[in-house]
Amino acid sequence: MPIHSFLNYLALEKKYSQHTITAYLKDLNSFQEFCNNEFDKQRIIEANYAQIRSWIVALVNANISNRTINRKISSLKSFYKFLQKTKEIDSNPLAKHKALKVPKQVQVPFSEKEIRNAINLLDEEVDFESLRNRLIIELFYTTGMRRSELINLKLTNLDFANETVKVLGKRNKERYIPLLKPVQNSLKKYIEVRNEMNTNETYLFLTKKGKKIYNTLVYRVINNYFSSVSSKVKKSPHILRHSFATHLLNEGADLNSVKELLGHSSLASTQVYTHSSMGKLKEIYNQAHPRSKKN
Repeated sequence: MPIHSFLNYLALEKKYSQHTITAYLKDLNSFQEFCNNEFDKQRIIEANYAQIRSWIVALVNANISNRTINRKISSLKSFYKFLQKTKEIDSNPLAKHKALKVPKQVQVPFSEKEIRNAINLLDEEVDFESLRNRLIIELFYTTGMRRSELINLKLTNLDFANETVKVLGKRNKERYIPLLKPVQNSLKKYIEVRNEMNTNETYLFLTKKGKKIYNTLVYRVINNYFSSVSSKVKKSPHILRHSFATHLLNEGADLNSVKELLGHSSLASTQVYTHSSMGKLKEIYNQAHPRSKKN
């Protein structure tokens, strides 16, 4: 069976979780059920784009969200790519399909109080992991760096003399970000404990076993601590980067300066964060504009 072969292929790739593989199976079975009902039990391996479009229309009419429909179609597209690779079909019927438009989700930054409370949870702890976790939160919030940039920081990237950290961003573009005094102090405390570990790793952030940290560990650190202080749905490293930019703009920072700190190649990318700052901007505007003082 092609579907079972596809799922076995995903399992062997070792980059797909069981949850993801189960989602693929559910999506493929959903389309197969549609084909059974609408096209006289036709196998999905034989489906053409017009028939897939009929399924998409049925999903839309069933009030399934565009985001969910896109996921289902993505599963089907991956399945057909696999069939092409194994030469069971000549062409992918979804090769030219364009995903349905989905509304951009407004990401709500953490408040200054939430960030302060998350850091305070680690105030009394002085063991290796607590010092590391506090520093991870502080660096995200005070530098706005990306998760991949933080993970790949090396000890040699730190310049205490000039109070900066060198970050390697997208397309290997380097930038230098200032380090606040409290963060420098946290760095020195962490490095002092880190130096006691028996490791030759050159990366700044390590696991307790002396290995380079990884994506899910960093996400878990942020999610765990902020779950204790925030009721926001999304609690991730990117929300801390979002908070960094939003809070700077709220305090009157120049958009171009924030762009450079974030490592964006264009202002268009940075302007996303001005949405969250609009409330503060309106407040300043209403207080300062001469017309606001007239009844």
